[in-house]
Amino acid sequence: MSAPASLAGRPLYEPIAPLLARFAGGLPDAAALCALLREVVPGAASGSGRPIRFVPPPADAPAYEQHIDATGEVPTRPDDWHDFFNALAWCVWPRSKAACNALHLAEQSAREAAGLAGRGPRRDALTQFDECGILVVSADPEVSALLAAHAWEVAFWQRRDRLLATTRFLVFGHGSWDQLRAPFFGLCAKAIHRVVDPAWLALSPADRQAEADAWLAAHLADPAQPFGKASLAPLPLLGIPGVTPASEHADYYRDTRQFRPRRNPPVVA
Repeated sequence: MSAPASLAGRPLYEPIAPLLARFAGGLPDAAALCALLREVVPGAASGSGRPIRFVPPPADAPAYEQHIDATGEVPTRPDDWHDFFNALAWCVWPRSKAACNALHLAEQSAREAAGLAGRGPRRDALTQFDECGILVVSADPEVSALLAAHAWEVAFWQRRDRLLATTRFLVFGHGSWDQLRAPFFGLCAKAIHRVVDPAWLALSPADRQAEADAWLAAHLADPAQPFGKASLAPLPLLGIPGVTPASEHADYYRDTRQFRPRRNPPVVA
């Protein structure tokens, strides 16, 4: 098992790179993760305002999101990369994680009041974003539109320099960080696209991340734009420059098994 610190310099780990660098040995336990959270974001809370704590999975806990909402306890398995990355996501996306938790509970209540069974498509989309979401922030509207339109070769290759200069890919999904430890053909994220003023790029990485978290939390909870499956656009992670050496050739982006053309209209916020 590689140490978390060995991932700190890899592409797409930027939001959590300073935290990964702290762990040169094995994965930290729940107590160490709680201490980290209290240090970097002491006010982290569930959607209902309960202080977040990482705990071993209880034997008789209710459903996952309901347990977090009611207690603030995030079940965290020992020596588990997936749950480790989830804890780090709470450290760097605390507002957005809380917003997702609140939306889960609100949707559950709404469905129960309407007499509807099951989780419903909105909760499924929330879970998908929590696992493999990414916020794509660009100061170039054309690059953002090309990505949303699945114009992969144009965006990632023909406009490569502009993309690198103007666009940042901020992973939200802890499942994606886990998968990126050993990237595989076809690895895909679910993206929310955002166009910003170029001044955003001049912010420090920490300030960019904090601003992105505040924006994303508000975006997810915006009643004028109800979150759902249509809010998310596919993004092949291995197309992002630097993630794999294979992307250093134009022909790479012509493989439609991985870089599929668009079937639905893009969503650009």
